[in-house]
Amino acid sequence: MGMKRFSWRDGGGGGRQGRHRHHRWRKVRSPSRSPDRSRYDRSPEPCPSTSTDGSEAGSSAPPKATNTAPELPGFYFDPEKNRYFRLLPGHNNCNPLTNEMLRAKEQERKRSAMLLEDEQPRKKAPRTGQNTSLLLHNRHLGLLPPSSYCRLIHELKVSGMRRHKLEVQSSESSSPNTDNFRLIKADSTCERVFTVNDVSHGGCKYGIMNLSGCSKGSLSVEMCDNLYFTNRKVNSICWASVSHPDSHVLLCLVSISQTPGCVSLLPASLFSNSNPDQPGMLCSFKISTAWSCAWCLNPQADKTFSTGLSRHVIVTNAVTGRRQMYSINSDVLAQQFALRAPVLFNGCRSGEIFSIDLRQRSRRDHSWKACRFHQGSGVTSVRLLRDENYLLAADMQGQIKLWDVRMTRTVKQYEGHHNEYAYLPLHVNEDEGLLLAVGQDCYTRLWSLNDGHLLRTIPSPHPAGKEGFDSIPNVVFSSQLGGCRGLPGLLMAVRHDLYYYPYNSDYQDPAAAGKEPSAGPVSGR
Repeated sequence: MGMKRFSWRDGGGGGRQGRHRHHRWRKVRSPSRSPDRSRYDRSPEPCPSTSTDGSEAGSSAPPKATNTAPELPGFYFDPEKNRYFRLLPGHNNCNPLTNEMLRAKEQERKRSAMLLEDEQPRKKAPRTGQNTSLLLHNRHLGLLPPSSYCRLIHELKVSGMRRHKLEVQSSESSSPNTDNFRLIKADSTCERVFTVNDVSHGGCKYGIMNLSGCSKGSLSVEMCDNLYFTNRKVNSICWASVSHPDSHVLLCLVSISQTPGCVSLLPASLFSNSNPDQPGMLCSFKISTAWSCAWCLNPQADKTFSTGLSRHVIVTNAVTGRRQMYSINSDVLAQQFALRAPVLFNGCRSGEIFSIDLRQRSRRDHSWKACRFHQGSGVTSVRLLRDENYLLAADMQGQIKLWDVRMTRTVKQYEGHHNEYAYLPLHVNEDEGLLLAVGQDCYTRLWSLNDGHLLRTIPSPHPAGKEGFDSIPNVVFSSQLGGCRGLPGLLMAVRHDLYYYPYNSDYQDPAAAGKEPSAGPVSGR
């Protein structure tokens, strides 16, 4: 009587087949019977998981055994080919099969599947049972307050955003942008975006992109005329209000070779040819390599900015040049000023978060720290909420926590963020109740600021690179991209490409319409 070959996908099977299969495995692995050497070099076949309820393979009840093969040390199971492959220890072989390669392959497969899912017109609701008609019905019945209705509608809009590629208009249309975006930072009105791009021969270039809503409801992006180059790396940027709101840009440049680091205050008009004779105040401050910077908008500390350094915080008056130095025990990676009072919040590599009241003088005993608490890991971003009693902080362990500054305790945590060692900022839109962050895994995640619910995960349009930093997106999220009459949505810069995720599901690309978008309103004839 011939024996039937057993496959692990056939289920538990009978005990007799299991005993014979185990005996056959011992025969193959026995060193005393090796006439055919190829039988020892072949990859082992996956073994079935034994059924615990004694049900037969032909039973009508669904089998409890899953399709996941048991793990064998030194081998990898390919579910498509239904067999094991040996993992190679090094990279000296041709086409090595390593854990890193398998992990990257699985991540790319997951990213491609999510991109295909994002292209679908109908997406999964961010919350179970939530849809527009139900929210509208509950609002008419008085079961839903207006504030909650607006917040939940924005959540639905976010879940329906789809990707559209933007073409950056510039005077040099013959030479498209081929340099990767390193940093982007929008001004307070989201009409201008300051960009920093890596240059292939080293260093970087920086300039300003102008955003405007077009007459047909599409977003137009125009690059400034003047771009500036530097051989130094830009660590941090922020907008500064010297002569009027967002009149200047503050850049922290890293020292290189014999060129020391500095902090440059550049007028925004410097990047346009519209007013070349009066660029505004331009100055540079001799400050060593700074990790972070922030501009103060409180009148009690007018025209004052801060820089976070290694073991120091320097507060400088941009007009007089007067400085005040605070010594600490760690690197300051994130900073933000409060608006109601001249108080500076700092996040350190050690995980400490502390505030400095500029009305107090620096002392050696650190008594000038108004409040202090610990996040648990290196803090990469701090964001004060509007009432300034709550602060959001993200760290290098992927934790995002909402702190009560008065009680110095955590009141909420946002799960799902991924970070190990990168400087990744947080983006908050309190009007719509949304929190946004880009992870080191190149995924952009949006949470409900109210309850911490993860609403959506957006994959990067580009596959992750070897280092990962080239593929980490830089984003701007606003309900008014392009100014007071702008469009709501998400602006994403990945490598050298720019993408727009609008709220409007009927959004039409300007290129698809066959007409070049105009930067301003169309006059009637």
